[in-house]
Amino acid sequence: MIVFEKSVGAAVFRRRGEETIMYLLLHYRGGHWDFPKGHVEKDESDSETLRREVIEETGITDLDILPGAKRASRYFYRAKESERVERQQAGRFINIAKKVVYYLAETKTKNVTISKEHTGYEWLGYGDALKRLTYANSKNVLLKANNCLQKE
Repeated sequence: MIVFEKSVGAAVFRRRGEETIMYLLLHYRGGHWDFPKGHVEKDESDSETLRREVIEETGITDLDILPGAKRASRYFYRAKESERVERQQAGRFINIAKKVVYYLAETKTKNVTISKEHTGYEWLGYGDALKRLTYANSKNVLLKANNCLQKE
């Protein structure tokens, strides 16, 4: 059986001076680099999920969500290792069809307090962030975010 799950995340950025945009990437315990994101809870809007997840994963509370930069990606995966065990113990499916909706969000916060889900973080310029991101879907999110910011 396959279960559908939705998550919401953000390409979080901050400005360094007038010209430089820095993107926040998180290093997940699984070894990949990605944006902050997480599951939508019952009766929660995308905006509420985004703000809650960013606070939980980074400690950042000042977010300005930019309209018009929304992007969705879809993928399938099979839970592995500890996630697989947790899902099986809870009677949940291990085959997941996932939709992640990403937004573009600006912060003025530089210091990040990572959650136990992560092993590190970095603020990177566009080129370095593009190289560091693990998944093609996330690279596409960054490309769209950067294009949006270049049009400002």
